[in-house]
Amino acid sequence: MLNWMRGPVLGVLMLVLLIGNTIFWGVPAMLVIVVKILMPTARLRAQVTEVVVLLAETWSKVNTAVARALMGTTYGNQVPLGLNPRGQYLACSNHQSWTDIFMLMQALVGKAPYFKFFLKQQLIWVPILGMAWWGLDYPFMKRYTKEQISKNPRLKGKDLETTRKACERFRSSPVLVLNFLEGTRWTPAKHARQASPYRHLLKPKSGGLSYAISAFGDKFQSLLDITIVYPDGRSSLWDFLCGRVPRVIVQVHEIEIPRDIIDGDYENDPEARARVHRWVGGIWEAKDRRISDILAQHSGTGLGHRLAASH
Repeated sequence: MLNWMRGPVLGVLMLVLLIGNTIFWGVPAMLVIVVKILMPTARLRAQVTEVVVLLAETWSKVNTAVARALMGTTYGNQVPLGLNPRGQYLACSNHQSWTDIFMLMQALVGKAPYFKFFLKQQLIWVPILGMAWWGLDYPFMKRYTKEQISKNPRLKGKDLETTRKACERFRSSPVLVLNFLEGTRWTPAKHARQASPYRHLLKPKSGGLSYAISAFGDKFQSLLDITIVYPDGRSSLWDFLCGRVPRVIVQVHEIEIPRDIIDGDYENDPEARARVHRWVGGIWEAKDRRISDILAQHSGTGLGHRLAASH
C-alpha cells in the first residue's frame, strides 16, 4: 500500500485507475453488445452475453488487483468451498454503501457465477456501465410511490413482474441473482424511521426474492446468505478509495431453499406468503446476530467502536 498517499490523493489516483479500467474493458463490451442486439435468436444472444460476462469478470478482477496493490484494506472473506462458477444461485445481502458492490466483486468473482442485481431504472443512463448492465441482462426496476399506485392501480406489482421476466431471460445460464433485501442502503435515519426490530439491519422485503424463486423453480442450487461488515464503521465509496477502510469482513453462508418455499404461490396464497416472510425473517435474525458477534469479536482491537456507538 502507498501509505504516504493515503487520503484524497490516493482517492483521486484510484478513481482515475478505475475509470481507465472501465473504459479499457467497457469499449469492447459495447461493441459486443451491439453484436448482441443484432443477433436474430435468443440462443445466439445468450451466447454473446457469455462474452460480455467474461469481459465484466476481467474488469472486476483488475479492479480488485489494483485495490489490493495500492490500499491497506484487509479482506476477511469466508466463502464456502465448492461453489460452482457455472451454477445457478440465489443470493441476499445487507446493504450499507456503494462500497458493498466492490466487496462482493473481490469476494465472489471467479468463485461463483457473475452476479446480477436489480437496478433503479435511472441507472441505465450511467455512461458505459448502464449499457454494460443492460448487456449483462441486469433487470432495471422502476419504483412507484404509493401515491402513483393510488392514482393508477395498474402500476401495482409492476416491479415484481419485471423481476419475473428478468429471471426468465437468464434461466438457462450460469447466474447468481443477488437481492439487497432491505431495498435501500442502511442509514441511522432509515433505521429509526422504520422502527426496525433488528439492531444492524433494516426490515427485509421478501417479494423480489420470492418471485426470483418462482421464475427459476428448483433450478437454484441454494441461497447464498451474504453478510458484509465494516468493523471500523460504515464508510462511503470515497472513504474506501482514499484508503480509510482498514478492514471488511464478507461471510457467505450457503442455505438450502425449502421445498415449500419453491412450490408456494407467494402472489395468491396468503399462507405461502407468510411462510416466505417467516423464512426470510429467520435469515435476517441470524444475520443480525452474526453482525453483533463479528463486532464483539473485534471490539478489543479498537475496531467496531464507531459502529457500536451508532446504536
